Amino acid sequence: MRKTLFTATAVATTLLAAPLASAASLTLYSGRGESMVEPIITQFEKDTGINVQVRYGDTAQLAVLLQEEGERSPADLYWGQDAGAMGAISQAGLLAELPADIYEGLPTIYTSESGNWVAASGRARVVAYSPERVDEGELPESVFDLTDERYEGRVGWAPTNGSFQSFLTAMRVEHGDETTREWLEGMRDNGAVTFRNNTTQVQGIADGEIDFGLVNNYYLPRFKATDADYPVEQAFFADGDIGNLVNVAGIAVVGSSSKQQEAVEFIRYLLSPAAQQYFTGNVYEYPVTRNVIQNPILEDFDRLLEVSPQINLDDLEDLEGTLNLLRDVGLL
Repeated sequence: MRKTLFTATAVATTLLAAPLASAASLTLYSGRGESMVEPIITQFEKDTGINVQVRYGDTAQLAVLLQEEGERSPADLYWGQDAGAMGAISQAGLLAELPADIYEGLPTIYTSESGNWVAASGRARVVAYSPERVDEGELPESVFDLTDERYEGRVGWAPTNGSFQSFLTAMRVEHGDETTREWLEGMRDNGAVTFRNNTTQVQGIADGEIDFGLVNNYYLPRFKATDADYPVEQAFFADGDIGNLVNVAGIAVVGSSSKQQEAVEFIRYLLSPAAQQYFTGNVYEYPVTRNVIQNPILEDFDRLLEVSPQINLDDLEDLEGTLNLLRDVGLL
């Protein structure tokens, strides 16, 4: 099957009316991988004349660096891989307030109550499974069902993975530490199989090592892009279940930046139809705005809003508490 690519120039766009008068140069700290975001950064440079110097790194480590640098930071923008990191630097007082119109029309699952960062794209947690070894009636209604004995030794997870830890932080926020601890212990005692990351879980299902995996939505489509018959499918839990957490990649202007006008233009660009089309069509993430062509292998915009739990993304900043809990139950 021929793969259809959505590119930044494939659809009509709403971009800057004209490049800014000055040939500004922005410094971006990016916790997002270079292969995923470099194409859209390059397109921004071409369309605006603004040069972007990117420092790539681990999301959490860059957040710590920002806090260490404080007012001396050379960064104008911070692009984090998850809401927890965004919340942490927001609470540290390191971010500038964004113009209110940035948030107009965006669902609450993509906005920050603090008003100083915004989602650029979304990634949903799903349960991946083997259609060959799993009957439809075996699909769990809730992530909490996976501690039942019928799933013993059949479920994969990745406790050291950042996206899993963000999901676990959301579980703590929604259900409390004690319930989260009980779930972790139940999964552990039920023989959950530990994998390094999301990709190896999906591969483990195809290879018959496990029947279910807890992953982000965009890994399986990457396998399907090269093999339409790849023997894995994925599904959501029941509407509103914490297992359906929609985590986000967030973008913010650093408060100490002297180029805040240009930095805000970069954020507006990421929310433009061209960039949103790129994220959903090429990276298999969910757009945060409606004015894009639906990627046919993803749930549509409104369905995602229905399944997603309503979590204040700013509350996901307590990663250390999550790491301590994982250590307490012997998973780190």
